[in-house]
Order: sequence, then C-alpha cells, then structure tokens
Amino acid sequence: MVKQGLLTHAKMALPTVMVLPMLIVVAAGIYYIYNEIIQYMSKSMVKNKVVVITDAVSGVGSECARHFHKGGARLILCGASWDKMESLYDTLTSGADPRVTFPPKLVLLDFSDMDSMPEVVNEVVECYGCVDILVCNSSMKLKAPVHTVSLELDRNIMDINYFGPSTLAKGVLPAMMSRRSGHILLVNSIQGRLAIPFRTSYSASKHAVQAFFDCLRAEVEEYGIIVSTISHTFINAAPPSTTPAKPQKGLPTFGVCPADLANEIVRTVSRKKKEVLLAHPIPRVALYLRSFFPSFFFAVVAAGVKDSAMAEQM
Repeated sequence: MVKQGLLTHAKMALPTVMVLPMLIVVAAGIYYIYNEIIQYMSKSMVKNKVVVITDAVSGVGSECARHFHKGGARLILCGASWDKMESLYDTLTSGADPRVTFPPKLVLLDFSDMDSMPEVVNEVVECYGCVDILVCNSSMKLKAPVHTVSLELDRNIMDINYFGPSTLAKGVLPAMMSRRSGHILLVNSIQGRLAIPFRTSYSASKHAVQAFFDCLRAEVEEYGIIVSTISHTFINAAPPSTTPAKPQKGLPTFGVCPADLANEIVRTVSRKKKEVLLAHPIPRVALYLRSFFPSFFFAVVAAGVKDSAMAEQM
C-alpha cells in the first residue's frame, strides 16, 4: 500500500513539475508570435508612406532608414554629409526588390545653418508633395561646466536641438493639417525631463524641444495628427560586428543601442503611441525622485558633483 501510494504521488507530481517549463515555452511562443505580428503591422503601416528622417546617417537614423525602406516607405533622408548619405543610399538599394521598395530621396540638411531652413523645408515637401511621417532625430551633445560654455555654443546647440526640429515640424504641418493626417515623432533625450550637471546647454535645449512637441500634440490633435516623443538614455556606440564588444571604462551600463531605439521608433509609429520612456530602472527612479522628492534628488546630485570635483583634485 505504501509503495502504491508513493507511485501515485510520483505520477501526480510529474505533471506539476512540467507545468513551469511548459508555461515558459508557451509564453515564449506567444511573445514570438506577438513580435512577428507587430513587425508585419509595422511594415503594412508604412507601406507607400512618405517618411522623412533627419540625421539619417547616424546610427539610429540609418537603422530607422533600413526598417522603413524594407517596409516599402517612400524615404526622404536628410543629413549634413552628402557623401555619407550617398553611401547609405547605396546600402539600402543594393539588392533591394524594386517591386516593394522605393529608392530614397536625399536632402542636405544642417540645423546649424538656420538661414537655409526655408529652402530645405520646401525641398522636403516638394519631393512627394506631402509628408506622412516625420522622424526628428538630430542632436548635438555637450558636457562642460556652465562657466566655460560660450554664448555662441549655447545658440548653436539650441539651433540643432530645438529650433531645427521645431522649424521643420512647422514646415510640414500645413500639408498634414489640410490632409487631416500625419505623424511627427521626436527622438529626444531623458535629459529633456531630467537635468544633469555639466550639461546645461544640452539639457536646456532638450527641455525646450520637449515642451514644444508637448504643446504641438494638443494643438494638432483635432486634425488627426499624431505627435510622439521618445525619451531615451545615452546611446551606446555599436561596435563593429567583427570585433567583440568591450565594456568602456567609466561608462554605466544603462544606455540604449541604436538598433533597439530604431525598433522602438518603428513600434511607436505603428501603435501611434504619444510618449515613450526608453530607460533602465536607475534613470526611471531618478526621474520619479525628481518629481516626488525634489529636495532629496537635488541633495544627491549636488553631492555627486562635489565627489567628482574632489576626485579630479586628488
């Protein structure tokens, strides 16, 4: 009787042990199918759409261009280097199926030259007569003590990070409003919501452009225009595929790689999400502390500045 009881217990325990692995396999299968559906929907969402990408030759920009091009979008690639844009053009069109893809159009765009913006805006709009999706990806970074940053550099950062994207957005808006459709997406930094010492000009420009797009979202909603912002942490440089990735000394590990950010941009467009925070737990916690416990947050940040100043003197 005892032996039979043990055998019965073992038979009952075996299915219970198998439950967790089976759940993991099922969950993985569902997640895979979900991702496949999202990718398919993303491609169908951008097919034949006119998509403008600024700073298309950057890591994030080129990854976005690759995704949208494969999805059958009519790309308008903008950048400050004609040679690099031609190289990206060759990469995208090499081996591409002309039945499902369109050769990208190239437009020289340098946000540091604001005098050229009216011409550039006209050229962008005239490529196809309208813009369905605008991805504002350009950015200029700076890390320096506030007293060492010149007014000229302040203005240059504001041109590239704020006046450039806002001017381009204003330029494509009339056509979007008349067609009562469109999507404008800002690739912004988490520093547009969380200021960090030694990045005064950069954080100020990111706060300004965040506020502009937040206001824009409310103003154009009645026209059926979607405005999205993606706030991410610093972007990790993608190492060459032929060499193993090595951890960089002194850098934290909560950055985002260009491919992941580009994937999030495509998902945001397909799902029409209005705001995305692409950050690991530590930056998220800092953001919440800034909102709910500002005095504590300021004290921690100030202590960090003192510690770094002492370390440099030692």
